[in-house]
Amino acid sequence: MEFISEFLRALLELSNAMAPYILFGLLFAGILHVFVPESIVKKHLGKDSIWSVIKATLFGIPLPVCSCGVIPLAAGMKKSGASSGSTLAFLISTPITGIDSILATYGIFGWVFTLYRVVTSMIISIIAGVLANFYGDKEKEILTQEDVSSCESGSCCSSTCESEVKKSKIKAALSYAFGTLLEDIASPLLFGLLLGALITVSIPENLSNILLSYSWLSYIIVIMIAVPMYVCATASLPIAAGLILAGVSPGAAFVFLSAGPATNTVTIGVVKKMLGSRTLIIYLGTIIVGSILFGLGLDWIFEGVDVKELVHMDEEAGILAWLSSTVLWVFVLYYVIKASFFTKKECSDGSCCSH
Repeated sequence: MEFISEFLRALLELSNAMAPYILFGLLFAGILHVFVPESIVKKHLGKDSIWSVIKATLFGIPLPVCSCGVIPLAAGMKKSGASSGSTLAFLISTPITGIDSILATYGIFGWVFTLYRVVTSMIISIIAGVLANFYGDKEKEILTQEDVSSCESGSCCSSTCESEVKKSKIKAALSYAFGTLLEDIASPLLFGLLLGALITVSIPENLSNILLSYSWLSYIIVIMIAVPMYVCATASLPIAAGLILAGVSPGAAFVFLSAGPATNTVTIGVVKKMLGSRTLIIYLGTIIVGSILFGLGLDWIFEGVDVKELVHMDEEAGILAWLSSTVLWVFVLYYVIKASFFTKKECSDGSCCSH
């Protein structure tokens, strides 16, 4: 009974810390989606140049699209003539961050951690893109619709039906933010919150001491879990917070925040088919090596700091936090329950669109 009460307390603290920033980030993402359509993203990234890779990375940073939902966007870019490096940079930078994830990261970990996460994701993406342009495969396969739509049921695919475009801009932004996008991340966000709270209360003290003493062990464990796992950038935050609160180093938690959203088994398969085996090696190698090196750098920055103090979760949450948490949970539970009883229908163009 004591374990359950501790678990619920940790879950509420995580929810209260994240909810205001997630809701505001979703609203901003909806506005961004309306005024920066996907066609603009696909249009500017065709040359095998460093500038093209940088533009692809900068395009991807604020977009609230996960590692599964980015697949149709990247496939469209590639089909429109984008270079392999630009496509790969976009595939990496987009799922690691997103305006909703950036704001939620700030809410939990503060501005230093947030800025570090954004800058390092840009560096990893640019390096991977440049390497792909110079050393990646030259012959690529064209993806079929089945490949592009290979997201598993319940994973996020941020696409909207044509009818949504006809709505007013404000209504379209709200519909995308709290309809399409929030529905996309509801299941992984619920999983992340539950797992983050469970990690917080269940890791034994002696295990956390071992992981702190031998940080390389926690890095290996986290990488082995993060690379094949499907988790979006926002949903990875409560898991990372749970790791830090349980005594894991901030560098190891950062590795999860970086490698987890950027990769999963579906994306790995698509990258191999769309960009080739050598580009796949560049993709995985850059993410793994970059995440570990920047994780070590973060541990160096926070050396001597009580890692648990990095997680900003006030015991006495304000009315805004409680209200935001309530709204978020209502939406999340509604969409999770809805997904259990209704199947996703296809839009006329074949993209996944929730009804």
